[in-house]
Amino acid sequence: MTLNEQPIYTTELAPHRSLGRRGLKILFAIAGALSVVHVIFFMTTGAWPIALFFGADFVALFGAFWLNNRAARAREHISLSRMELSIRKISPAGLVRESRYNPFWARLKIARHPEIGVTSIKVSGEGRETGVGDFLYPEARERFASDFTRALATVKQRI
Repeated sequence: MTLNEQPIYTTELAPHRSLGRRGLKILFAIAGALSVVHVIFFMTTGAWPIALFFGADFVALFGAFWLNNRAARAREHISLSRMELSIRKISPAGLVRESRYNPFWARLKIARHPEIGVTSIKVSGEGRETGVGDFLYPEARERFASDFTRALATVKQRI
């Protein structure tokens, strides 16, 4: 690998999730226990249709967290060298889509909102455009935009 091919900037972006595996187990243990207590209460009082709703609520809660954790498997690998800018997006299903740009032609489009900060980051060039870090929370998106802008400016400087 020559000096021009060595990455100057590499990063992996992943969605943030505040609740880990252990937290999910605790949450579902508590929700399940509360549902069972309420189901038993309503079944013994003769209000069995309400018990069905508690079961449906628990299944809906489980489904929502399952979909949320599945979405957390998304990844974006960004590698920048003097020869190439590579953006690899890995979907939650494992599908990989890669975009490559010449870093000297690549432009960074950063959309900002006065109250929120950075709302979107896009790399454009050669008639194409690729969104980056759409799943990041605002502070992380701001930090990434700053780091990536600096790295792209470093690559474009003459040696």
